[in-house]
Amino acid sequence: MYDYFLGGAQNFAVDREAAEQAATAFPHIRVGARVNRSYLGRAVTYLVGQGVDQFLDLGSGIPTVGNVHEIAHRHNPDARVAYVDYEPVAVAHARRLLADDKRVSITHADIRRPDDVLEQVRPVLDFDRPIAVLAMAILHFLPDADDPFGMLATYRDACVPGSYLAISHGSQVTLTDQQIHDFLEAYARTPTPALFRDVTEIRRLLTGYELVEPGLVLLPKWHPTEPVSDVEARESNIYGGVGILRRPR
Repeated sequence: MYDYFLGGAQNFAVDREAAEQAATAFPHIRVGARVNRSYLGRAVTYLVGQGVDQFLDLGSGIPTVGNVHEIAHRHNPDARVAYVDYEPVAVAHARRLLADDKRVSITHADIRRPDDVLEQVRPVLDFDRPIAVLAMAILHFLPDADDPFGMLATYRDACVPGSYLAISHGSQVTLTDQQIHDFLEAYARTPTPALFRDVTEIRRLLTGYELVEPGLVLLPKWHPTEPVSDVEARESNIYGGVGILRRPR
């Protein structure tokens, strides 16, 4: 669905049908997808600029328009990227797309079981060196019952100082209660029901990390490449931020 909203070609008929149903109920979703993808590109570019050359992308789905590895390799051809996703069809398709690139892997695993994920990606990533963990537009599919806070803490504790966490998460800013209802109802008909969190709850997801400038902000305001008005930023209804791990091992 995400790939379809971005205008990509790596999607299936069932994805397109569900995406159109979601967009009919919630037209804003197309804007949100583009805003999130643009933020991902800026975040990865920033992280490579900080010397990071390893990325763990949680809930990556099918590699689509503006892939993490494409952005990273544009700035550092030696960067390594480990994608992780739970959907077997997406994983199988991604493996075909990435088969010839030894710098990139796709792991079939449930990100809610970080010990399993960490064991499987260790052949690709060196956890004695800084790693950027990416959780982009995935955490709002994990209810509190799945303990996303504890999950991210496990990934954090596996990383050395100098590592990063970058997240994005939907939040009700300008959306009406009816729009929220329509969005949640549309996604309730898919295998991945969604939810919104407020900015305080989203900040908790970055516990243990020191936020880099400009902090946890609406996505268009995070290292914009051109001026963004407050109105445009608020209409995104998605927060994002990047944190660096400073603690001693």
